Amino acid sequence: MINFKITEKKEYTLIHFELNDTIEPDILKNLKPPEIDPTKGVILSGRGPIWLYCFLVHYYHPTKFIATYDPRLGGAVVVESHSVKYKVGEIIKINSE
Repeated sequence: MINFKITEKKEYTLIHFELNDTIEPDILKNLKPPEIDPTKGVILSGRGPIWLYCFLVHYYHPTKFIATYDPRLGGAVVVESHSVKYKVGEIIKINSE
């Protein structure tokens, strides 16, 4: 299955996931990602299939913004935003916190 770890920050919630084994797309039918505060942004982190990331981005759509962590950049790239403060393509540095 999928293990989720939540880290709360002032402006966002970091959701890190790990896969215990290979997963199949039908897992999405019953997957319940962690509930979070939708007034904050979400940063997704973890190694998994692109369809899982797409599912999570859609699930967290109502949040302030969604970003995906990229360790090569030392931060997370904003991929969706409902806030003028966060622009798509912007990198949110998270290593310095």
